[in-house]
Amino acid sequence: MSAENAGAAVQALDELTRRLRVECPWDREQDERSIVPHTLEEAYELADAANAGDDGKLLDELGDVLFQVHFLSLLLEERGAGSLADVAEHVRQKLISRHPHIFGDVEVQSAGEVLRNWDAIKQTEAGREPGIFGEVPENLPGPLYARKVQRRAATAGLDVHSVPYDVAETALTTLRAVDSDRDAAFTAVGDLLFAVVDIARKLKVDPELSLRASATRYRGGVEAAEALAVAEGLTWAELTEEQKLQLYARTMLQDGAERP
Repeated sequence: MSAENAGAAVQALDELTRRLRVECPWDREQDERSIVPHTLEEAYELADAANAGDDGKLLDELGDVLFQVHFLSLLLEERGAGSLADVAEHVRQKLISRHPHIFGDVEVQSAGEVLRNWDAIKQTEAGREPGIFGEVPENLPGPLYARKVQRRAATAGLDVHSVPYDVAETALTTLRAVDSDRDAAFTAVGDLLFAVVDIARKLKVDPELSLRASATRYRGGVEAAEALAVAEGLTWAELTEEQKLQLYARTMLQDGAERP
């Protein structure tokens, strides 16, 4: 699609958004506080599509997120605080400022240097919260919050170059030792999860998407075990724990056998 066609498509979406805001009773009632939960939901669905490698679903979810941007921009416009054009120009200028290795005379040798420059430039921008952890949202999902805290600390010079497997192993050893002490276990589990997130960061793996993918695989295995029970004339709810584990193990073996 040409830039001209893309512009026409965006313009048509903008016109539709404005019409919905006027003619639809539900859309008229919304403000940013009521819309943002939907925005977050769409963002998660977009992440799921990207992780699944489903281009058709990715196209669909990108459209949903784009509509959210249009709608929230329209709310800004209605109270004279900005517009979609202002949003686009603001992010354009911000991207220019944060890429001095492209639009300036700064030289970088790695993606890590790009990130460090990015964070350093952010701290100089007007209106930013001061401090190493300024504007790190505390309502991020746990793995993403931990990764962002780790990245900010690394940008500030507090980091190790190696993948911290030893830190995770120490946390796991501590967890085994505290066992039945719930307060100590609470802290030890947090330390272990934090260390695993740091490992993921070092390996350039998204901890949120990785965890979700594992949970999805586990869910699929349990559902397959239940289906296997039904196929053999068994009732899942009446099986013993050992029988259920055996069925689950069989589905895992079958899944492994089917892989190329």
